[in-house]
Amino acid sequence: MTDLTIAFIRARWHADIVDRAHEGFMAAMAESGRDVAVKVYDVPGAFEMPLLAKRLGETGRFDAIVGAALVVDGGIYRHDFVAQAVVTGLMDAQMTTGVPTFSVSLTPHQFQETASHEAFFGAHFVGKGREAAAAVLAIADLEL
Repeated sequence: MTDLTIAFIRARWHADIVDRAHEGFMAAMAESGRDVAVKVYDVPGAFEMPLLAKRLGETGRFDAIVGAALVVDGGIYRHDFVAQAVVTGLMDAQMTTGVPTFSVSLTPHQFQETASHEAFFGAHFVGKGREAAAAVLAIADLEL
């Protein structure tokens, strides 16, 4: 029997970097020894994650939901609004559905599509994915 069933939402903007969070998450879950089922959902961008998180939470099929995205600063303020809307939306989905919802949505101030930045942020997302796995397990193990 599966201990936990988790939905993992991945934004497709900068998918090569965002997918590294999923890699880190899955590696940490495998190392935990827990029997975990993870269903992956891909959305176009970060802005679409909160509604899907809410809908997934409403199904009652998931013990936790994780959303991963990279919202880059393109030189205009729009990224700040998107990042805030995403985090607020994920929190609202969590509070509405009662399903713990975790964000691996990052907004670096300095990101360029260069090999060094892609390597740095890719490695960073692996670590953040591992941290999300630890957070999911910690919340799952709380005795209420």
